[in-house]
Amino acid sequence: MAKNDRFQIIYTQGMTELTRILLDTHTGVLYLQTVSGYAGGLTPLLDETGKPMRWSREDPL
Repeated sequence: MAKNDRFQIIYTQGMTELTRILLDTHTGVLYLQTVSGYAGGLTPLLDETGKPMRWSREDPL
């Protein structure tokens, strides 16, 4: 990962239909990305209170 890369892929599942979890390295917010053919989506992961899930420095990758 280069020093200026904002998003880091921390989990990937699938080959033709992808599911990924991305980490925004500037804010610590986690996002769920899905890709299927020419379609896809991106949404923040939410905790039980509806707030965006954040990655803390103590959490292992």
